[in-house]
Amino acid sequence: MSSDKSKNHKVSNSSKVSPPTSREDLEVAAIDLNCDMGEGIGNDELIMPYISSANIACGYHAGDEKTIWKTIELAIKYNVAIGAHVSFFDKENFGRSEMNLPANEVYDLVTQQLIIIQEIVDSFPIKLNHVKPHGALYNLSAKDALIAKTIALSVKDFNENLVLFGLSGSLSIKEAKAIGLKTANEVFADRIYQDDGSLTPRSQQNALIEDADKAIEQVLQMIKKGTVTTISGKKISIAAETVCIHGDGKHAVEFATNISEAIKKEGIRIIPVV
Repeated sequence: MSSDKSKNHKVSNSSKVSPPTSREDLEVAAIDLNCDMGEGIGNDELIMPYISSANIACGYHAGDEKTIWKTIELAIKYNVAIGAHVSFFDKENFGRSEMNLPANEVYDLVTQQLIIIQEIVDSFPIKLNHVKPHGALYNLSAKDALIAKTIALSVKDFNENLVLFGLSGSLSIKEAKAIGLKTANEVFADRIYQDDGSLTPRSQQNALIEDADKAIEQVLQMIKKGTVTTISGKKISIAAETVCIHGDGKHAVEFATNISEAIKKEGIRIIPVV
């Protein structure tokens, strides 16, 4: 990786940050910028130059061995860290339908996807860096302690050096930390937050941010202030260690480009969490 992206990104030991005690910005040297890739959208190479981590679909909600292979090649080309984007087996609904599975089946489906991507990664001069659940599995792990712990155990048993990406301050982060797994508190550039720190469901009106300027404003507030303004107008504290831009969003390329530039203008480096 290039020198700008090869230095270690510090992973916080707390799942939340305290609200700023003054008007001064938080001192932030670096942030990770991630995007979901290999989902067949067709814009991966346009986005890749602006991010530091790629979450690669493992075939359960999107993609296949061919797309995994191609996405890894792009990641190497643009010095981007790679991770497994694991999900429920649900291509029909793009992994966004919640499934009521027993813990052992959740453990197995995560492990199976890690095996799929690792077998391909082994053919390249790059290591798997992180794991990020997708869609309904991600949302479920944020609020269900058993599912969160199960996913974390599966990841740790597979490779204890992997970083688990999870919703900032959620059970996904807390349960992973409890078993000693490295974590990254994830925040979203293009999603509206509820007062409890959860994401506004996509089924609700105004759940998504469609304007690039608003997305930039939210990202910089989360990174520099340690807060986010919720759907009700309330400011709540939030820890930002990795920022997600959805690759399947209508404005994904525009958001990636503009957000990356805005972060760099603040003197903050964009590097992967490791």
